[in-house]
Amino acid sequence: MENTLQGRPALLLIDIQQGFDEMEYYGGERNNPQAEQRAQELLAYWRENKLPLFHIQYSSRDPRSPLYPSKKGFAFKEEARPLPGEPVLVRSVNSAFIGTDLQARLHAENIDTVVVIGLTTEHCVSTTTRMAGNLGYHTFVISDATASFNKTGVSGQHFDAALVHELSLATLQHEFATVLTAQALLQQLRVPVAGS
Repeated sequence: MENTLQGRPALLLIDIQQGFDEMEYYGGERNNPQAEQRAQELLAYWRENKLPLFHIQYSSRDPRSPLYPSKKGFAFKEEARPLPGEPVLVRSVNSAFIGTDLQARLHAENIDTVVVIGLTTEHCVSTTTRMAGNLGYHTFVISDATASFNKTGVSGQHFDAALVHELSLATLQHEFATVLTAQALLQQLRVPVAGS
């Protein structure tokens, strides 16, 4: 996988929605409490530099879910609230590429590099990243702009959120994407390209 950014990278903000504040529904605890702040910093950079970005919103089909469209949790968190004119793609599955025109939009803008942030690392971030890698995009996941929840294993064992997060990232690194911190990503973006 590429470890440096190419072209005009698109920022994919995955499900940064208020419903994830209802932590008991998702496993009781999560890691990376600063994930939304890192996401906000990256979003600010993308906006300032007029780079392409896409807000991805999960619309649960389960009426019990905090992300069900009629519930307040469906709304975006303040840190990642879309501005007028910014694209919002809504889907009801884990991948941002299914049920949306994301791939067509990226193709129309000749974008071959995507940066994935948001919630949650083990579900929609991972699924979107895997698909992006399989579709041939240069794909980057920002480790401290994503977060996971506690999980219960199939045999009842407990896996804490930090472990879930690290293992999820480990399964993506090299095979599907390059994993970077927000600071490392911004350092790359701010380095002038030779000859420019």
